[in-house]
Parts: sequence; structure tokens; C-alpha cells
Amino acid sequence: MSKTTFRKTTTKTTALSMNFFSDLGDLVTGGAGRALIPQDRNALPYNTPLCSTHSFSDNSDLDEQVEQKFAIRERALSFTGEDFDIYCPERNSPIVKVRGAMLHLPGKDKMRIESNCDGTFKEVAVLDRVLMAVTPTYDIYRGGMGAEKIGWIEKKVVSLTESFDIYMEGKGGFGPFKPPPAYEITGNFLERNFVMKNQQGEVVARFSQDGIFQFDSFNHYQVIVADGMDALLVLACACAIDEEMDEEHQEKKKKEADEGQGGGG
Repeated sequence: MSKTTFRKTTTKTTALSMNFFSDLGDLVTGGAGRALIPQDRNALPYNTPLCSTHSFSDNSDLDEQVEQKFAIRERALSFTGEDFDIYCPERNSPIVKVRGAMLHLPGKDKMRIESNCDGTFKEVAVLDRVLMAVTPTYDIYRGGMGAEKIGWIEKKVVSLTESFDIYMEGKGGFGPFKPPPAYEITGNFLERNFVMKNQQGEVVARFSQDGIFQFDSFNHYQVIVADGMDALLVLACACAIDEEMDEEHQEKKKKEADEGQGGGG
């Protein structure tokens, strides 16, 4: 009996150790070198994808898996500070636009994701910041009329490395007892080098400040999404994290400046 218990404990400890070292490696390297694992596009944890045009690569006539590549550019002229244009290497015009809110008020602090569907930008998702939350949190809704909440992204409260979890609506849990996250995002967020992993620890998207592909027309960072993974969910989460880390960085600089003025007095 004691032998069986020992084996179970050892297996659990080993799994926790592997997760820790995996997250620590992602923090140091941003997940560079980790291969993206193709996903089953018919097995998303939230039914249909967010966009019929850009969620998946158009590889219906190909036998091989095709990864999607994007460049995320924060708009220099923005009244909200939360506006992004997202490009693919094949086009010089945005295929996805993210627009923030003017007012940071309950029910008003939203980021709207619009996708270029057949030449017209249509709202496909909405990120709604939860202002009364223990940790930075955004609810994720489908866009358009009759918006449906499909999940939420939140910064992990207790973690050996900085990370964000993405939870899906209707997957169990009650009150403070949440279901297991469907995806986890870990790495070096300030340097914009991080990865998104599914419940099995497979890398489904990689984010990098480095030039994975050539796109010299503006400052940006790049995203590669595994075949079969919903690219619009990945891009929405990236913009939420980008905005959150920018705000934390600004608050840190302000605090350091205030402390410097106080010390000088």
C-alpha cells in the first residue's frame, strides 16, 4: 500500500517539476525553439471559432499543416492607448483591428476586435475588463448582436513565473473554484517573448519581438499560430496582455519617480 502511494506521489511531483521548469524556460527564452503543435480545429473548447475568415489558415486544398503569421502594431495616434492594427505578411493593410474604450468605467472599458471579412470589418470579439477583480481580468465575448461570453483571461495570482490563464465558460467550477484553464500564456512579457500552451502543455502560439519574418515597414512584434488553433482568440489575448503590461510598466515608472522626488526632498 505504501509502495503504491509512493509511486503516485513521485509521479505528481515529477509532473509539477516539469511544469515549473517548462515555465521557467519560457521566462528565459520566451519559448524560442519550441515547436508549435497542430490542433484539431473541430475540437475547440468553445464550439465555433470567432471568425470564419481569419481564425484558421485557408489550407483546405493542402495536405500539410499551415501556421499563421501576424504582426501586431500599436497605433501611434490613439485616443484610448489601446488601439492595435494586425497585419499578415502577405498584405500591407490590416486584416484585424483592435479598438479600446475612451472611458475606464464599469461596462465601458472594452476592447473590440474587428476582422476584415470579405472587405468589411466586422466585430468578432469583445474583451471587457473586470474592474472589481483580485487580479487583472478580461471577460471574452463573441462580437456582434447577442454577444455570448465564451471565457475570460486573468493574470495568475500565485505563480513562480509571471503567467496568464484563459478559462472557458461552462467548463465546471463554482464561485472561487474555477475549472482548469484551457490555455496558459507564459514567458517574458515586457520583452514580448512568450508562448501560449493548451492543457496538455503543447505550444499553440508563439510571440516574439525578434524578426521571425520580414516586416520592416513599422515597429511591431510577431505572432505565429499553430494550424487548427483559433488565431483570433490568440490575437485578442495578446492585445489584452500587451495593454496590461504597459499599464503595470507605467505605474512602476510613476512610483519610482514619486519615490525619487520624495527622497530628494
